Amino acid sequence: MFPSAQTLNSAFKGTQKPFVAASPAEKKAFVAHSTVEVNSARYFYTCAAGGVLACGLTHYAMTPLDMLKCRMQVNKNLYSGVFDGFKKVASAEGIKGLFTGGAPTLIGYSLQGMGKYGFYEYFKYLYAGAVGEEAAAKYKTLLYLSASASAEVIADVMLCPMEALKVKMQTSSTPFATSFVGGLNKIHAAEGMSGFYKGLTPLWLRQIPYTMVKFATFEKTVEAIYKNILSKPKEEYGKVEQLAVTFSAGYFAGIFCAIVSHPADTLVSKLNNVAKAEGESTGALAVRILKDLGFAGVWTGLVPRIFMIGTLTGLQWFIYDSFKVATGLPTTGGAAAPKKE
Repeated sequence: MFPSAQTLNSAFKGTQKPFVAASPAEKKAFVAHSTVEVNSARYFYTCAAGGVLACGLTHYAMTPLDMLKCRMQVNKNLYSGVFDGFKKVASAEGIKGLFTGGAPTLIGYSLQGMGKYGFYEYFKYLYAGAVGEEAAAKYKTLLYLSASASAEVIADVMLCPMEALKVKMQTSSTPFATSFVGGLNKIHAAEGMSGFYKGLTPLWLRQIPYTMVKFATFEKTVEAIYKNILSKPKEEYGKVEQLAVTFSAGYFAGIFCAIVSHPADTLVSKLNNVAKAEGESTGALAVRILKDLGFAGVWTGLVPRIFMIGTLTGLQWFIYDSFKVATGLPTTGGAAAPKKE
């Protein structure tokens, strides 16, 4: 998936300094000590593995809230609110009902996390090497935005089939399928492969801005916390303090992510539940849905989504950085700019 370390090193030889581990300071300050060289192929695979855990586990844990959000987007009169929805679903379907769509959620977002985090680190390194160290340092925000957007294009192709099945399972008035495999077969029998990817464009419209905000806001927030709120450089804080910064910055970024991506999220939910008219294209169907929804309609379910995405994003960054720390790698962001010699 990623180029070898030898290929990367020869491509950008001399453009970035190698990662050098330092010794721990007195107050148990955390300094990375991994045998994995930063910006090597092994590093990118490690980050991809962290992304699997970060996205797969958190999205699965949020399945009940996500299920209610999707149902409210499809039928805004179904529940009077989140707690009413929990009560009605639990009463009618039990705890199992709250996790409807859990299997495609776990699989789909694990794949997405692998692509999102792994390719983000790869593209960040690739683009920084292409423009040079000075330009990369000067235009860091643009680097974060372009790397995250590129990564999400790939990640969404991996997610889209599972997202289609998840939404159908969560929003059908009657059980869509009796099993995960049965659901896949039902979509394929009715719509062919296009049934798994008809929501790809709106998924890109939802996820690319979301991910750009998620990564750029996170990176800039981490920088701001260490620079303006805390009194010491990042390297002088321990693992617990660094991971607390990670979670705080992640939650803050998640609030903005939810707002930016919500209209497209509503459209994705509707697209997977509204049948096309004969000869109607996906684009024409999307326009028809947006006209029916109106401006207010595309914001249905925003409040539960802000809570869900804020918590989700904070936990994702926390799990991702915890995994990196466990492998001896540094937490993401907040490092001081390299000094010119």
